[in-house]
Amino acid sequence: MRTGEALESGIHRRTLYWMRDHGKLETLSRGVFVLASAPLPESPDVAAVMRRIPKAVLCLVSALEYHGIGTQIPNAVQIALPRNVTPPKFNYPRVQVFSMSDAAFRAGVEEHSMAGAQFRVYGVAKTVADCFKYRNRIGFDIAMEALQEVVRKRAATPSEIMEFARIDKVESVISPYMAALL
Repeated sequence: MRTGEALESGIHRRTLYWMRDHGKLETLSRGVFVLASAPLPESPDVAAVMRRIPKAVLCLVSALEYHGIGTQIPNAVQIALPRNVTPPKFNYPRVQVFSMSDAAFRAGVEEHSMAGAQFRVYGVAKTVADCFKYRNRIGFDIAMEALQEVVRKRAATPSEIMEFARIDKVESVISPYMAALL
Protein backbone atom coordinates (compact mmCIF):
# COMPACT_ATOMS: atom_id res chain seq x y z
CA MET A 1 0.00 0.00 0.00
CA ARG A 2 1.00 3.59 -0.49
CA THR A 3 1.00 6.13 2.33
CA GLY A 4 -1.86 8.04 0.71
CA GLU A 5 -3.99 4.89 0.47
CA ALA A 6 -3.42 4.14 4.17
CA LEU A 7 -4.40 7.69 5.14
CA GLU A 8 -7.54 7.54 2.96
CA SER A 9 -8.61 4.28 4.64
CA GLY A 10 -8.45 5.90 8.07
CA ILE A 11 -5.00 4.84 9.28
CA HIS A 12 -3.29 7.74 11.01
CA ARG A 13 0.20 8.66 9.84
CA ARG A 14 1.65 8.02 13.33
CA THR A 15 0.08 4.54 13.38
CA LEU A 16 1.53 3.77 9.96
CA TYR A 17 5.04 4.78 10.99
CA TRP A 18 4.68 2.99 14.36
CA MET A 19 3.83 -0.19 12.42
CA ARG A 20 6.91 0.32 10.24
CA ASP A 21 9.21 1.03 13.21
CA HIS A 22 7.95 -2.03 15.11
CA GLY A 23 8.36 -4.46 12.19
CA LYS A 24 4.68 -4.81 11.27
CA LEU A 25 5.29 -3.17 7.87
CA GLU A 26 8.27 -3.38 5.52
CA THR A 27 9.23 -0.47 3.29
CA LEU A 28 9.60 -1.39 -0.39
CA SER A 29 10.33 2.17 -1.47
CA ARG A 30 9.64 5.65 -0.13
CA GLY A 31 5.92 5.72 0.68
CA VAL A 32 5.25 2.10 -0.36
CA PHE A 33 4.73 -0.55 2.32
CA VAL A 34 3.90 -4.25 2.56
CA LEU A 35 2.74 -6.19 5.62
CA ALA A 36 5.68 -7.98 7.22
CA SER A 37 3.54 -11.11 7.68
CA ALA A 38 2.62 -11.19 3.97
CA PRO A 39 4.96 -12.79 1.43
CA LEU A 40 7.07 -10.32 -0.52
CA PRO A 41 6.06 -9.81 -4.14
CA GLU A 42 8.01 -11.82 -6.71
CA SER A 43 9.72 -8.61 -7.91
CA PRO A 44 9.62 -6.13 -5.02
CA ASP A 45 11.46 -3.41 -6.97
CA VAL A 46 8.96 -3.61 -9.83
CA ALA A 47 6.03 -3.64 -7.39
CA ALA A 48 7.36 -0.54 -5.60
CA VAL A 49 7.94 1.42 -8.81
CA MET A 50 4.59 0.51 -10.32
CA ARG A 51 2.80 1.53 -7.11
CA ARG A 52 4.60 4.88 -7.03
CA ILE A 53 4.03 5.67 -10.72
CA PRO A 54 0.65 4.24 -11.75
CA LYS A 55 0.81 5.91 -15.21
CA ALA A 56 4.00 3.99 -16.07
CA VAL A 57 4.20 0.89 -18.23
CA LEU A 58 6.84 -1.77 -17.57
CA CYS A 59 8.99 -2.04 -20.71
CA LEU A 60 12.09 -3.41 -22.43
CA VAL A 61 14.33 -5.72 -20.35
CA SER A 62 12.02 -5.47 -17.32
CA ALA A 63 9.07 -6.56 -19.51
CA LEU A 64 11.16 -9.35 -21.05
CA GLU A 65 11.98 -10.60 -17.56
CA TYR A 66 8.31 -10.39 -16.54
CA HIS A 67 7.30 -12.45 -19.60
CA GLY A 68 10.13 -14.96 -19.01
CA ILE A 69 11.96 -14.15 -22.25
CA GLY A 70 15.73 -14.08 -22.61
CA THR A 71 18.55 -14.40 -20.16
CA GLN A 72 19.01 -10.75 -19.25
CA ILE A 73 18.50 -9.38 -15.76
CA PRO A 74 17.69 -5.66 -15.75
CA ASN A 75 20.00 -3.45 -13.72
CA ALA A 76 17.10 -1.02 -13.18
CA VAL A 77 13.32 -1.11 -13.40
CA GLN A 78 12.63 0.08 -16.94
CA ILE A 79 9.41 2.01 -17.46
CA ALA A 80 7.81 3.95 -20.28
CA LEU A 81 6.09 7.30 -19.83
CA PRO A 82 4.53 9.67 -22.36
CA ARG A 83 6.85 12.42 -23.59
CA ASN A 84 4.90 15.15 -21.79
CA VAL A 85 5.23 13.52 -18.33
CA THR A 86 8.16 14.49 -16.10
CA PRO A 87 9.61 11.36 -14.50
CA PRO A 88 9.75 11.38 -10.70
CA LYS A 89 13.04 11.18 -8.83
CA PHE A 90 13.87 7.88 -7.13
CA ASN A 91 16.58 7.09 -4.61
CA TYR A 92 15.66 3.43 -4.55
CA PRO A 93 14.99 1.26 -6.51
CA ARG A 94 16.93 2.32 -9.59
CA VAL A 95 14.58 3.38 -12.40
CA GLN A 96 15.31 3.93 -16.08
CA VAL A 97 12.64 5.98 -17.90
CA PHE A 98 11.98 5.80 -21.63
CA SER A 99 9.85 8.58 -23.14
CA MET A 100 7.51 7.53 -25.93
CA SER A 101 5.09 9.23 -28.30
CA ASP A 102 1.42 8.87 -27.42
CA ALA A 103 0.79 6.25 -30.12
CA ALA A 104 3.79 4.14 -29.09
CA PHE A 105 3.00 4.55 -25.38
CA ARG A 106 -0.63 3.38 -25.71
CA ALA A 107 0.01 0.44 -28.06
CA GLY A 108 0.29 -3.10 -26.72
CA VAL A 109 -0.39 -2.39 -23.03
CA GLU A 110 -1.58 -5.31 -20.90
CA GLU A 111 -3.01 -5.12 -17.36
CA HIS A 112 -1.64 -7.53 -14.74
CA SER A 113 -1.60 -7.70 -10.96
CA MET A 114 1.29 -8.04 -8.54
CA ALA A 115 1.27 -7.72 -4.78
CA GLY A 116 -2.48 -7.08 -4.83
CA ALA A 117 -2.25 -4.11 -7.17
CA GLN A 118 -2.86 -3.63 -10.87
CA PHE A 119 0.04 -2.58 -13.06
CA ARG A 120 0.67 -2.22 -16.77
CA VAL A 121 3.25 -4.01 -18.91
CA TYR A 122 3.81 -4.15 -22.65
CA GLY A 123 2.89 -7.40 -24.38
CA VAL A 124 5.52 -9.67 -25.89
CA ALA A 125 5.26 -8.41 -29.49
CA LYS A 126 5.38 -4.74 -28.45
CA THR A 127 8.34 -5.42 -26.16
CA VAL A 128 10.34 -6.99 -29.01
CA ALA A 129 9.61 -3.99 -31.25
CA ASP A 130 10.61 -1.61 -28.43
CA CYS A 131 13.88 -3.51 -27.94
CA PHE A 132 14.76 -2.77 -31.56
CA LYS A 133 13.66 0.86 -31.19
CA TYR A 134 15.93 1.35 -28.15
CA ARG A 135 18.67 -1.07 -29.30
CA ASN A 136 21.36 1.59 -28.92
CA ARG A 137 20.43 2.16 -25.25
CA ILE A 138 19.85 -1.45 -24.15
CA GLY A 139 22.07 -3.34 -26.58
CA PHE A 140 21.45 -4.91 -29.96
CA ASP A 141 22.22 -8.38 -28.57
CA ILE A 142 19.24 -8.11 -26.20
CA ALA A 143 16.92 -7.17 -29.08
CA MET A 144 18.15 -10.09 -31.21
CA GLU A 145 17.90 -12.59 -28.35
CA ALA A 146 14.32 -11.45 -27.65
CA LEU A 147 13.30 -11.71 -31.32
CA GLN A 148 14.86 -15.16 -31.74
CA GLU A 149 13.28 -16.56 -28.57
CA VAL A 150 9.83 -15.08 -29.23
CA VAL A 151 9.75 -16.46 -32.78
CA ARG A 152 11.13 -19.86 -31.67
CA LYS A 153 8.66 -20.21 -28.78
CA ARG A 154 5.81 -18.71 -30.84
CA ALA A 155 5.08 -16.28 -28.00
CA ALA A 156 3.99 -13.78 -30.66
CA THR A 157 3.43 -14.04 -34.39
CA PRO A 158 5.74 -12.28 -36.86
CA SER A 159 2.80 -10.18 -38.06
CA GLU A 160 2.11 -8.97 -34.49
CA ILE A 161 5.77 -8.00 -34.06
CA MET A 162 5.77 -6.18 -37.39
CA GLU A 163 2.54 -4.34 -36.49
CA PHE A 164 4.23 -2.86 -33.42
CA ALA A 165 7.44 -2.29 -35.41
CA ARG A 166 5.39 -0.03 -37.73
CA ILE A 167 4.07 1.92 -34.73
CA ASP A 168 7.62 2.25 -33.33
CA LYS A 169 8.96 3.15 -36.81
CA VAL A 170 11.54 0.33 -36.81
CA GLU A 171 9.91 -1.90 -39.44
CA SER A 172 12.86 -1.56 -41.83
CA VAL A 173 15.27 -2.46 -39.01
CA ILE A 174 13.46 -5.65 -37.94
CA SER A 175 12.45 -6.90 -41.41
CA PRO A 176 15.81 -8.42 -42.46
CA TYR A 177 16.21 -10.25 -39.14
CA MET A 178 12.63 -11.50 -39.25
CA ALA A 179 13.14 -12.78 -42.80
CA ALA A 180 16.30 -14.62 -41.74
CA LEU A 181 14.45 -16.35 -38.88
CA LEU A 182 11.51 -17.52 -40.99
